[in-house]
Amino acid sequence: MGEAPSGKLAANIMHFARVLRGAGLPVGPASVIDALDAALSGSLRTRDEFYWTLHAILVKRREHKEVFDQAFHVFWKKPKMLEQLMQLMFPELARAAGEKPKDPGFRRLAEAMFDQNNSLREKPEVLELDATFTASADEILRAKDFEQMTLAEQIQAKEAIARLRLQRREFLTRRFQPDFAGEYIDMRRTLRQSLRSGGHMIDLARRDRKIRQRPLVVLCDISGSCSSYSRMFLHFLHGLVNDRTDVTVFLFGTRLTNITRELQHLDADESIAKVSTAVKDWSGGTRIGATLKEFNYKWARRVLTQGADVLLMTDGLERDDTAQLSKEMQRLRRSAKHIVWLNPLLRFDRFEAKASGIRAMMPYVDEFRPVHSLNSLGDLAEALGKRAGPAHDPRKWLKAA
Repeated sequence: MGEAPSGKLAANIMHFARVLRGAGLPVGPASVIDALDAALSGSLRTRDEFYWTLHAILVKRREHKEVFDQAFHVFWKKPKMLEQLMQLMFPELARAAGEKPKDPGFRRLAEAMFDQNNSLREKPEVLELDATFTASADEILRAKDFEQMTLAEQIQAKEAIARLRLQRREFLTRRFQPDFAGEYIDMRRTLRQSLRSGGHMIDLARRDRKIRQRPLVVLCDISGSCSSYSRMFLHFLHGLVNDRTDVTVFLFGTRLTNITRELQHLDADESIAKVSTAVKDWSGGTRIGATLKEFNYKWARRVLTQGADVLLMTDGLERDDTAQLSKEMQRLRRSAKHIVWLNPLLRFDRFEAKASGIRAMMPYVDEFRPVHSLNSLGDLAEALGKRAGPAHDPRKWLKAA
């Protein structure tokens, strides 16, 4: 007879699923139940069968394979023995760190495996360092790429986004409103008020032009290539929607979704949860031209009124025909007062506008800005109240290409 089961397999699988969830993989309760059913069926006899069964159940996207592979080979070994060997070898194999930034998936995996609740090793001794001549942690966080942030840094970044001061762009309308110190005399109201005294005393009533804000329309790309940046950008949009009354927000990947109502909740976490429920094509493909056509034909005449500005957040990597994209961008240009393109690819110092989708969109935008860090969002918050200078002129990138 075989040896009686120890009873720890189910608990270890659940612990392993929590580690993957903490590392950023979308592992829900249904996937954990499927993994437990597969493990308890008795058909998994070898390590390879166990690996590929969990891989088939818990890995949903291709880019998650490397994180799963690292987590599997570290989790299902003896962590104490591995830690002792690493401690013995680190002093002898110390070397300078490379210039290539660490993979954010591996960084989040390390946090998920060695956090306070699921610790696989004892807490190290706390060291106090003199940081007199080091860079400020807040300054480093503000310049850091959203994709390279750890889970703790992402929480700090969301709190910093909530504290941003959003500027407003105002303009004079053709309509008038009563104003005690106005520039113009309101003859109709003056004569109406003179009737109260029988026309013996006339006080001049004055008026001036109304000042109002320009409506703002946001189109945000939620495809796989922009997913990490659009999630952080949603927190910025939540503050924008709750600060102003004339903001309309759309998300697009393979379809167009209006999420303005979902973002109107005061609690940011509740708003993001409602957005996740309403959007069905998150982290999918990209059809910029088709979604812009849907917006132009169904929504433009309703929301692009009274000189509305447009914020377009996408990387411009179109998979469909760029001729349709150019046509719809031209139509959007005729309807909008000012178009600001927010592109996460500008995080690269040597970015060049060589992709066909980017070159098809560039002639029809007024500003070209990055959207990959807290500094870029801070600059955008200030730019909402004024026009950009030559540093954000899209013609600069077109001439360079």
